[in-house]
Formats: sequence, C-alpha cells, structure tokens
Amino acid sequence: MPKIIDPDLLADSATDNGSTEVYINTSTKRIKLNVTGDLSNTGVQDTNGVTLKCLYSFLKEEWRLDPHSKNLAAYDFPMVPITDEAFELVAGWDFENATAEGLIRDAGWTVKNTAGLTIKMFAGIIGLGSIESDDQLYYQQVAAGASTNVLLTGQVNQAVQILSDPNGDGAYGDGYDRRGYFVLFAREDAQKYGKASLNDIGVTSMAAQAYRFPISTSSDAIKITTVDGDVSTLAPYTGMSITFYATPQAVTIGGTPYNFGIRIDGNSGTAEEIYEFVQWSLRQSSDIDAGAGTVTGKTADELLEFVGDTLKTKNAANPAGGGTGVWIINYLPADETRLVFKDNTLTERTYPYNAVIQINFGDNLKNDASAKYWVYFSTLPGAGNDFGETGALIVDDKDGVDMAGDVSGQSFIQKQFAYDTNTQGGRTAAQDAAITVVGIGLQTGQYVKATGTIQRTTSNSVSLVAALERNYANPV
Repeated sequence: MPKIIDPDLLADSATDNGSTEVYINTSTKRIKLNVTGDLSNTGVQDTNGVTLKCLYSFLKEEWRLDPHSKNLAAYDFPMVPITDEAFELVAGWDFENATAEGLIRDAGWTVKNTAGLTIKMFAGIIGLGSIESDDQLYYQQVAAGASTNVLLTGQVNQAVQILSDPNGDGAYGDGYDRRGYFVLFAREDAQKYGKASLNDIGVTSMAAQAYRFPISTSSDAIKITTVDGDVSTLAPYTGMSITFYATPQAVTIGGTPYNFGIRIDGNSGTAEEIYEFVQWSLRQSSDIDAGAGTVTGKTADELLEFVGDTLKTKNAANPAGGGTGVWIINYLPADETRLVFKDNTLTERTYPYNAVIQINFGDNLKNDASAKYWVYFSTLPGAGNDFGETGALIVDDKDGVDMAGDVSGQSFIQKQFAYDTNTQGGRTAAQDAAITVVGIGLQTGQYVKATGTIQRTTSNSVSLVAALERNYANPV
C-alpha cells in the first residue's frame, strides 16, 4: 500500500479489535494504529505508513462526526498543529506504542502531559538521495554510542525519539536528551558509503519537526571484488589492522616528518585489498581498533576513498586522541605512487615518486642456490663509474640500499627507485636511468647480462634468462 495522505483511507473502530487502521481509546487517551486495511509497513518507508498531517485531519473528522458514539467532543482534542510537519499531542494524549510511532511519516511531534509539560519529542527523519530498496540504513544518537537500524530497508522516512522526560521537569536524569547529535549511515557491501549528520543540514539542536538528510550510495563493485567471508578469513586481509593512537605519530615522508593519528597496516596487500579490508571493517559492530582503545566499526568515520586509481586517506575522528590523520604502512611497494595520506593538519602528503623495477629470473638462475644479481648504472656523468669500469656504481633503492643480492629461488624481485631524488654519480634527478643488470649462478645458471631503462613508471622490468650451466665443476 502507498503512504496514506487521504484521511478517507483511515477508519476508527468501536472496540479495540484490530479491524481498522485507527483505534481511539478515550479511557486511556491513546491512539493506536493497526497494520490493516490501507495502512501497511512493508517495503520502503516512504511508500507506506501515514503522514501525521493526514492522521490529524482524520481525528478532526472523527471528533466532528463521532461515528461510534464515543462522545469524542467531551474530550480535549488530541493534537495541535504547528506546521504541516510539526505537531503536538496534548492534554495527556499519546500514541499507543512504538508500532504506532513507527508508522508516522513526514513529521515530528511533541507529547505533553495533562499539565502541559513536555515529556517526549520525536523528529521526523527523511532521507534524500539514491538508496537501494534492500539497503539497511542505521543511525547513531550519542557520540561513540550504539547504532540503531532504521525500521525498514530502503530510504528512510520515520520518526526517531529525541527527548524523554517522563515527569516533565526539564531535567533528563529520568530520561534523555538526544537533540544535539544525530548521524545517519548507509553502508552496504560493494557500495560506496553514505553518511549524513546534523552538521550537513546546518542544525545544532533538533526540534519536534521533520528533517531531510542528503544520503546516497552507489556501486563500488570496481574496487570491492572480494566477498565478506574471504576478507574475514583469508590472507592478506587477516593480517591487516587499524590502530587509533593516543598521541601523534611522526611519519617521515620525503625526508620530512608529519604527524598522524590513525594507522592502517596493509600486510603487503594491494591498494584495492587494503581498501576492501577497511570498508569491511567499517561495517562491523565490533571493536576494530588494534590498539588499546575501542572503536566500533560501523559508526567510525570513513578512512579511505578512491579517486580514480589513487587511494587517498581521509581525516577521521580518533577517540584515542592522537589526531585525525590517516596513513598506511606495509602496502605493496608498486602502489606507493598512487597513495595519498592526509595528516593531522588536514594536508595531503605524498612520497617522492618511486619508480618500480621488476627483475625477472629464468629457471636456471631461479633454481641455482648460489645465484646472485646486480643492477648497475650503464652511463653516468662522472668518469670511471659506468658499468664495465672500475668504479661502476650499483643502483640504490629508495632507501639507499644497493640493488644486489641473492636470487634465493625467486621468479622475480621488485625494487623501488627514488626517481625524483636519486643523484648517484652526479646524475640529474627526475630523469630516466639506463641500467645494466647482471646475474650469475654456479650449478645451473651461466653468467647473463641485460640492459634496460628505469622510467617514471611502476612497470619497468628486465629479464635475466641465463643459459644452462654445463661446464662448472668444483671437485671436493
């Protein structure tokens, strides 16, 4: 059934037998709503229930005609309209129960006791934007508090109680005051997350009226390809973690330290795998903080976003207190060039460009327990330091360590080159580097040499395919 806006689609019954959409109980001053006839609560919320304006109009007609001889005119009228989307239930009148409250659409209301004191307030929460019909939205009314599911799936349109004061004395020790905090979430697997708060609509304290929150989701299937069960049980995800620090953490990027408060450990995963893990974590109802504190995943701030293929961190609330900046460690080296970290000052930080070179080994080197490799500069500005000369320089990786070592049975080895800053042998930084790569084994791999160029890319590669060694001998 559609949302009821016409009072002609409502009816009251003479007795409380559930046969009609409404039952007016004059002895208890309660208005009961029944899911029957034209009143439904299935499907998306904005397509069912009844507007409070419509219910108000229906009650006026009942008081005027009194079709069941309840002597309604002898009782104070239950409702006072403030606007089309704000009403008061007065003179001790109230809804029968939470079922009735959950069927009201497009409005908020105040409940006043017989002394005219406010004992309850409800805000109408209406979502604006694209939400799939099976999405389960939820909300939070207390900072760092628990979350509550919206009653039905799909876009939200329901009332939420924001104040409870049973004795109406204006002190809330016997109830609560939640008018100053409200956050609405939309987080579903393989969808971009949606979130809306009072700040987004320019409100600091809610009143008993309707509020419209912009909240939408869209497909994230390009970046989210792993099912939840695999993220929770398989590597590299099981080795990933999120830590919220109590003090700022200095992280050196490009030779300069910057402060961050939240760390993501990627466990050598790709940027996409790290993103999948973090998004999965932010849908959990449990603690996701690997540190000493407690941070509930589904109400924590978002930490990451993809802009094209660039993975950027966001500033996020950190209950531990160490700052809002987010950085990532233990990511796949080849992904460093597409990572952007936002620090505690809300400033984006990026590493100097590190080109990636992959050295591939043929089987004869791979299978040789004694095999070694070296990466040399082919030509440099200085004298005597090119490959083939006495002072030939081995290319350093981004950490200043020689690109040389044991093959150790590997099919390939990846190294990062500080393309923007390397000035070995007087070379000019930020220019392509010609290299000569050599390898040699003993039992199975002959000496082999190959040339290449390190360009400003993460897809440089050189292959060392050594001939099979048939002549090496070292008798014991």
